[in-house]
Amino acid sequence: MDRLTTLDLFVRIVDAGSFAAGAEQLGLSRALASRAILDLETRLGTRLLNRTTRRLSLTEAGAAFYRRAQRIAADVLEAEEEAAALHARPRGLLRVNAPMSFGVLHVAPAMAGYLERYPEVSVDLTLNDRVVDLLEDGTDLAIRIGRLADSSLISRRLAPCRILLCAAPSYLATHGTPQHPSDLAQHRCIAYAYGGDRGEWVLTGPEGEARIRVNARLQINNGDAIQAAIREGYGIARQPDFIAAPDLAAGRMVQVLPEWRLPELGIHAVYPPARTLSAKVRSFVDFMAERFARPSWSLDSTG
Repeated sequence: MDRLTTLDLFVRIVDAGSFAAGAEQLGLSRALASRAILDLETRLGTRLLNRTTRRLSLTEAGAAFYRRAQRIAADVLEAEEEAAALHARPRGLLRVNAPMSFGVLHVAPAMAGYLERYPEVSVDLTLNDRVVDLLEDGTDLAIRIGRLADSSLISRRLAPCRILLCAAPSYLATHGTPQHPSDLAQHRCIAYAYGGDRGEWVLTGPEGEARIRVNARLQINNGDAIQAAIREGYGIARQPDFIAAPDLAAGRMVQVLPEWRLPELGIHAVYPPARTLSAKVRSFVDFMAERFARPSWSLDSTG
């Protein structure tokens, strides 16, 4: 009997409390199991188990050996399951949650390619801008944008997300173009309702960090709606590049204070921890990471 099997057998015997029960789990006879543990003790030069007609108990050396053997057996099982998951074909229903604007613009268009590559997977895609509880909602994974709060979720970064100050040419023609972050206090601004810092914007530029109290009489909870308000010439807003890039490239909007930067965010796939990541979740995360490796919304790619 090889060493890994002997370790597994030893752990099972201790957990079950008898040679017969531990041996049965591996499809072995009691006699073969007893001989294997005796050979193990002989090789180690110490007794691991105290045997009586009524019960088994660990010796001091046996207890120390059991703790190590238990971890090794668990690691081997996890490695086997992980390898099997990598080999398994993605299949079944995959429940995905994504922010509304990013979902409409970039996740939904990716579905055709994903489903064509993995014909045994079905996708239930829900879009909203609130943070859902994945376990409570029965969601397999979510796309989230921002700096992730500490949680038990596993995350993988898919792409960067730049935040830009944007305005319509018509607004700037009427109200003037800010030359310094401090000028923003005198302008009409639009706030994102889920941004968490409606009254203060933080920029970093040639003079270091600037914190500006802005006049945000208009607050909106959706990026596309903010984009519409910008294009109509209401005021200045912070917008993610994945929304703003096409209008910037077409000249319908311009970037305000381009030499100053707002904090960069990340676009992440997040999913609950599991001993083995399912093939369908892994396939989706890998597909999206591949698709967004060179983001179509990058300002460099839009010219």
